[in-house]
Amino acid sequence: MVSKTSFNSGLGLWLQRLLAAILLAGQVVIHLLKVRVHRRNTLEQMAAVGPDSLVIALITAAFVGMVFTIQVAREFLYFGAGQAVGGVLALALTRELAPVLTAVVIAGRVGSAFAAEIGTMRVTEQIDALYVLKTDPIDYLVIPRVLACCLMLPILTLLSLITGMLGGMVISDSFYSISQVVFLDSVNNFLQVWDLCTALIKAVVFGALVAVIGCSWGLTTTGGAKGVGQSTTTAVVTALLAIFIANFFLSWVMFQGPGSALVG
Repeated sequence: MVSKTSFNSGLGLWLQRLLAAILLAGQVVIHLLKVRVHRRNTLEQMAAVGPDSLVIALITAAFVGMVFTIQVAREFLYFGAGQAVGGVLALALTRELAPVLTAVVIAGRVGSAFAAEIGTMRVTEQIDALYVLKTDPIDYLVIPRVLACCLMLPILTLLSLITGMLGGMVISDSFYSISQVVFLDSVNNFLQVWDLCTALIKAVVFGALVAVIGCSWGLTTTGGAKGVGQSTTTAVVTALLAIFIANFFLSWVMFQGPGSALVG
């Protein structure tokens, strides 16, 4: 009975904080329409989200591209379709793997940092001090982080896509004797401009989700140091769920109807 009660109370608290995150997203939109941007904070957060996360994002993309190629190439060669390996890898990375995995990396690294930083400010009453100084925490803390994620995540996604393709090309050439010319021709035949556009759109949406959820969970933190740790963990889990759910709906909207990658 006690465990069930605690579960229900935990779920209720999570739903309340999720509602607060949705409301915060609306406030962010309103503030952005009023062009309230703290330039210095935004540049600092862009550096934290972009350059500081670049290495881990590229390493992840390189190994994902290589593993995907290993799994696909042997099967395609068995059916005599080795010339399609590059194109299939390009579609998989562009449409799904690059934006989703890059967002997952950012959620784990940056989203947790947002929740921890702002949560610490909340429990140490620094947020209250901002109100005393007549500074809106949304303008000063949230907007720079949202802009940083929405601007940097598409760039990281493109770099991850390129790195994943290079990793796959190296494996195809070294292990499966698929020449680089055949690999790149396949990519050129399969990949379309719309595929790149969908990757960028997904990256922007995922960046906004990670930033808003991380900031919201930080702003609603209570309970001292223990509360900060709980907020950080829950923010990352919630951001990952939001990324996967949003990815489903975005893919459903963007890729309806018959495919055209194999035409021509």
